[in-house]
Amino acid sequence: MATDAMITHLVGATALILIVAHTAGWLSRRWRQPTIIGQLIAGIALGPTMLAGLFPALSRILFPPALGPVLTGLSQIALVLFLFAVGYELDLGVVRGRARTVVAVSLAAFVLPMSAGCAAALLFHRQLASLGAPREMSAASVLFFGVALSITAVPVLTAIVRENGLAGTVPGIVAVAAAGVIDVMGWTVLVGTLLETGAEGGLSRPVRLALLLGFTAVMLLAARPVLRRLLWRSGVDPSVRLAVLVGFAFASAWVTQALGLHVIFGALLAGVVTPREEGCTLDPDLVRPLHDIGMLLLPFFFVVSGRSVEIGALDSAGVVAVVAVTLLAVTVKVVSGTVAARLAGLDRHDARTVGVLLNTRGLTELIALNAGLQAGLLSGRLYTALVLMALATTVATEPLLAVVRRLRARAEGAGGDTPTPPPRTPVDASSAEAL
Repeated sequence: MATDAMITHLVGATALILIVAHTAGWLSRRWRQPTIIGQLIAGIALGPTMLAGLFPALSRILFPPALGPVLTGLSQIALVLFLFAVGYELDLGVVRGRARTVVAVSLAAFVLPMSAGCAAALLFHRQLASLGAPREMSAASVLFFGVALSITAVPVLTAIVRENGLAGTVPGIVAVAAAGVIDVMGWTVLVGTLLETGAEGGLSRPVRLALLLGFTAVMLLAARPVLRRLLWRSGVDPSVRLAVLVGFAFASAWVTQALGLHVIFGALLAGVVTPREEGCTLDPDLVRPLHDIGMLLLPFFFVVSGRSVEIGALDSAGVVAVVAVTLLAVTVKVVSGTVAARLAGLDRHDARTVGVLLNTRGLTELIALNAGLQAGLLSGRLYTALVLMALATTVATEPLLAVVRRLRARAEGAGGDTPTPPPRTPVDASSAEAL
């Protein structure tokens, strides 16, 4: 395709993607669902499920095959910006004061779903292989299914906590803090699974692991003091600081991608090591533009993800897989989180709230699934089933919270448990609000 024609198609596709996705996100918020739900549905609609299925000629005009790599590149840029902000905002300081509760809940809500996912991968390997899992069930494949069931989406969860008036309450703080710990463990295991897959550039697994550990050590030990000395001096223009840090995030993402992992790990790591302001507060001149640009471009990621989802290709076995994996994902996450929170000392209503909140998978699940798709750990109908599971578990959060509220109101009306008073510690979730 000629350059002029490519530019024409890209501009037209960009207009369509931004308008449709952000409109769908706005409607989703009106229906008390996270923005990403509407944007993901829009991405699926612009793919084989609706647009290409109903109007194949129009789909080829709007999204010619030559445009695919460009859209994929834009989706990766959006991911780097978004995950850099997520890493920067990740604050495990909320664990302080309730460390035992948070550790107990996070371990239970990660280990039990992880174990259930691994067990399901081993027990139903033949069925999963017929849907798109690798024919040879390697350790990486087993661990990946465990990660798919154990992840919790911190940004989406934080937005739900704020919108339901749970910010600053015991279950809100415990859920957000535990979700942060769960995602740290989940990303760590996912790194291990991708190290088990094929290496790029001919590097062996031990060499890649050694390079990754060396790079991580340099980032954790040296990057933060160097960045603080260079960029947190008086007189440094905020726009210059932002530009350098964004470049730093892309450089870190390039390193992890070159090691055969994924840009997501480098972007997250760059955000984690970026210095905060005095008092460990977030720099608004960094958070606000990262959030605005990331949210603007994320629809490209949803469209690229949606173009790999083919709901129409699901046969009866695929539908059974969607229902089974969704029920398993909801059950193990809600039950493990609830029981652990109850044993840690929360009353039964707060414990149920924690369990329901931890069931939110959302965007983090989609990012992990795309990493697995690119690594060849799943494909076809299985990818579609897991994307629908991520969608269903996130949509179910609000209705399940409503059930928990009704149970609490009924118990209080009958003279049951007295609700635990909220602590004074606020939950920092400034840039997650629009998710």
